[in-house]
Amino acid sequence: MPVLFFFKYSALASARTQTWEPPNKKSFTFTATLKQEAPAAETNAKRTLTGPRQKGMLGGRFSFRVGGNHFRGGRERGGSAVSSGRLSLGGPREAPEAGGRAGMAAAAAGAGAGTAQEKQFPPALLSFFIYNPRFGPREGEEENKILFYHPNEVEKNEKIRNVGLCEAIVQFTRTFSPSKPAKSLHTQKNRQFFNEPEENFWMVMVVRNPIIEKQSKDGKPIVEYQEEELLDKVYSSVLQQCYSMYKLFNGTFLRAMEDGGVKLLKERLEKFFHRYLQTLHLQSCDLLDIFGGISFFPLDKMTYLKIQSFINRMEESLSIVKYTAFLYNDQLIWSGLEQDDMRILYKYLTTSLFPRHIEPELAGRDSPVRAEMPGNLQHYGRFLTGPLNLNDPEAKCRFPKIFVNTDDTYEALHLIVYKAMSAAVCFMIDASVQPTLDFCRRLDSIVGPQLTVLASDICEQFNVNKRMSGSEKEPQFKFIYFNHMNLAEKSTIHMRKTPSVSLTSVHPDLMKILGDINSDFTRVDEDEEVIVKAMSDYWVVGKKSDQRELYVILNQKNANLIEVNVLMVGLVLHALWFQQPPRLILIAACAGGEDGVPFATSGSSALLLELEWE
Repeated sequence: MPVLFFFKYSALASARTQTWEPPNKKSFTFTATLKQEAPAAETNAKRTLTGPRQKGMLGGRFSFRVGGNHFRGGRERGGSAVSSGRLSLGGPREAPEAGGRAGMAAAAAGAGAGTAQEKQFPPALLSFFIYNPRFGPREGEEENKILFYHPNEVEKNEKIRNVGLCEAIVQFTRTFSPSKPAKSLHTQKNRQFFNEPEENFWMVMVVRNPIIEKQSKDGKPIVEYQEEELLDKVYSSVLQQCYSMYKLFNGTFLRAMEDGGVKLLKERLEKFFHRYLQTLHLQSCDLLDIFGGISFFPLDKMTYLKIQSFINRMEESLSIVKYTAFLYNDQLIWSGLEQDDMRILYKYLTTSLFPRHIEPELAGRDSPVRAEMPGNLQHYGRFLTGPLNLNDPEAKCRFPKIFVNTDDTYEALHLIVYKAMSAAVCFMIDASVQPTLDFCRRLDSIVGPQLTVLASDICEQFNVNKRMSGSEKEPQFKFIYFNHMNLAEKSTIHMRKTPSVSLTSVHPDLMKILGDINSDFTRVDEDEEVIVKAMSDYWVVGKKSDQRELYVILNQKNANLIEVNVLMVGLVLHALWFQQPPRLILIAACAGGEDGVPFATSGSSALLLELEWE
């Protein structure tokens, strides 16, 4: 499908098409020059093939000659006008003024200068409750509406008052929008978020706004609430995740009501949310919580076929397995679940289960080798859910129960997670079948050796790709990418997640700008691009196209708008180029009368660059 890049200075006059197939697909440099002089216009297009790419280097230079000003490196002078921008990714490059993480850290330090007397307090969870207005319709029965309330130490009258206020707000907003009632309520000190995941079941989360505490001249503390620092969409997504995680392990609210009435529902809510709310770290919530995406592990075709063959053999050998998922290094490679179910299961695995069972990598580390079964190959496999010791005849084979396809077939499954080094495979079997210790031993003997060998192959390829990509170099940009069609997510802004927080390598102010751009994108259905220059001189760019979103933070303090736009084109070219070398089609506007092709509109000039990936 061709990808178009169109640089327009007025209207596209006329065009001639040339097709260029790079003889050496290890390199790609494109140089385009546009020149316009009044009253006539002349456009020249050049393309250049350079030598082999060094460590994945891709360079692109675009020069524009327009009007009577000369732009170069952010400076402006008279004479022959030219504006140029250059992008070089990987390989040798000039060091920026304050490049990469060091530059962003310096910007954050500069932003915090002079605030030594201030104390900052991040957002915090004040209360969380679930209610159903149908359960206490009459006066004196208001307490029956409350299904769960955190913190539980709050007095009964205050619980009833807070629930009643939320119920009144929701009913009032239904007057103006019956199908879409209130989603949030803003006050000076806190913000309330509302979600109706099932009919008449309401979840409410109250978050305290961030606080800055200052000292007045007489020494008294002055508290300032940062009312605009919280993004509605971020914390509304967090509230939705709370329900999705509950539903994964407990099923729907309605199913609990059918199984045991209000009493059973209250017991399940108390048991789940009492522990789950302790894992919420609202100060680290950001754009990734909105997407709720999945990080996919890149593989070559042969290795992917090995994994597919392994999964087919396991499902044939273990006939009771209904669904399988395969992950490596906390990234998904293959899944048989529906997208929405895999999305929330992936979040549980990567933020809760895996961090609790951190195991050393194969390369340069020592891991215990086991060989439980006589005559079996030694392997590194072990259960993350299920029996801890297969040699213990009294070992309990208890696996967590999960619920998938709740909108359709409503399947209850046992989740078996088995890991060897950095490779993990999830087997899901029908909950009506209770796995025995003999079954677990058989699974260990079949899966363990093969998964160990497969994990070693993937690790070897991963290390080779890492060396070739030169990822140890700090780039001049950071980005977040999300694809709504397959939930693919990639971020160089977020460092490796810990069990408690998700650390970012940029200043919070820049993260807020990314959230604001995303909010703008949700208001329109069309493709859109937003470019913002932050107070710290960083450029923040958001691009939405064909169900994909790309957010980039550029450390180009002296760049102008045209140069930033050119750099963004280069980034897109770079991303697509490394997926598959393209065929280049260059369509450039011609000067009037050149090659016998006249201009359609006098004085117009434009450049259309088309790259086609087969």
